[in-house]
Amino acid sequence: MLKRISLGSRLALLFAACTAVVSLTAGILFNRASEAHFMELDQQLLDGKLPTLRAALMGVSSADQLNEHRPTLQAELAHSPDLALQVRGGDGSMWFDSQAPSTNQTRLHDGLHTLTENGVSWRAYTVALRPQQQDSPQLTLLLDITHHQHFLERMQHLIWLTVGLSALATALLGTWAARSGLRPLREMSEIAASVSASSLTTRLPQTAMPAELAELTQAFNAMLGRLDDAFQRLSAFSADIAHELRTPLSNLLTHTQVTLTRPRDLQAYREALQGNLEELQWMAQMVNDMLYLAKAEHGLLNPSRERLHLADEIDALLEFFLPLAEEAQVRLSREGEATLEGDRNMLRRAVSNLLDNALRFTPVQGEVSVRLQALPRRVHISIENRGQTIAAEALPRLFDRFYRADPARREGISEHAGLGLAITQSIIKAHGGTIRCESQDDQTRFLIELPTA
Repeated sequence: MLKRISLGSRLALLFAACTAVVSLTAGILFNRASEAHFMELDQQLLDGKLPTLRAALMGVSSADQLNEHRPTLQAELAHSPDLALQVRGGDGSMWFDSQAPSTNQTRLHDGLHTLTENGVSWRAYTVALRPQQQDSPQLTLLLDITHHQHFLERMQHLIWLTVGLSALATALLGTWAARSGLRPLREMSEIAASVSASSLTTRLPQTAMPAELAELTQAFNAMLGRLDDAFQRLSAFSADIAHELRTPLSNLLTHTQVTLTRPRDLQAYREALQGNLEELQWMAQMVNDMLYLAKAEHGLLNPSRERLHLADEIDALLEFFLPLAEEAQVRLSREGEATLEGDRNMLRRAVSNLLDNALRFTPVQGEVSVRLQALPRRVHISIENRGQTIAAEALPRLFDRFYRADPARREGISEHAGLGLAITQSIIKAHGGTIRCESQDDQTRFLIELPTA
């Protein structure tokens, strides 16, 4: 297979081709201009000879009469050695020929034109001896323009030589310019080749890049940033999931080993299996949540669309959480009305996660309030509660999987694996909405914005 032509070689060949075309075009135009200039000079010279020749042939109406004027004609032509003359009668018969080329009458026509005979070029100019006479004899002046043709031939050779040399010089200079201009691309390629999982922090120097590559450099650095962030998240996720599974697996192993240390009655085995079942159910729920998030990341969540009265949906959820709120001595409230089209089960799950999260962090005698606000083409849902302020640096990571704002991870407690807010965000995004958290002055607020159509 033929090797691909490099970009630098392509640019050099393109420069050479453009230069050759421009040089050739300029040469052709100059050559034609020179030829037109010579023809104009020849026309002026021949026009200047006509009055003298017509005066010398005045009164000539036959070949015999012309013979009487032959000495005068030859004497006049002797002053112009590169000029020849042919005189023909009105019937086309040759009356006089002063060493002119053996041209046929059929090859001659009125006006100025060019002939070539035996390697000699002539400028032929055929006119009537007496223009006012209908059957006037014809004069054909022939000017030797061989030296003109030689000049034009040399000019053409020079043009081709110039085209070739300029194309070669441009190709060499273009190669050097292309290699110099493409040096940032080679640097970018070298950096891209050196990127690995351990060097994702490498970035291209944007200030050193030319303006044409600034946008590409910015996009490349942004891609490296996204890869670095994704790799860091993947590494953190691997560590988090191992951490989350370690505790229930350790509990299962320990509980099972203790149970098997000695024979026990049926009730003891039943209690041991019941404890193991609870741990396994929690692990199964966490795996299901992870699968749900994986589907969301790949755009596989397809919410159904039905008309929902959010006030009724929120009231149903508050009624469900009412026993837990009474036990924790927390008040629940809802304000506002709004409607939209969405998936009832998915939106209930998203709001349930937020209510459950708010109840766990609201102090005794506190309140969890839900506010609905209908705006043109969108709906706002706000879930607020009083409690400990979330640190500003923790707010951007609240929706990460397995992330807890409390840095002290509670070993042995498997009720909340840190997936609720991540699932909530995936559900809101699947509906085309956004969610964010604000926390200050012991007041935390989750704000959801959903489109209504």
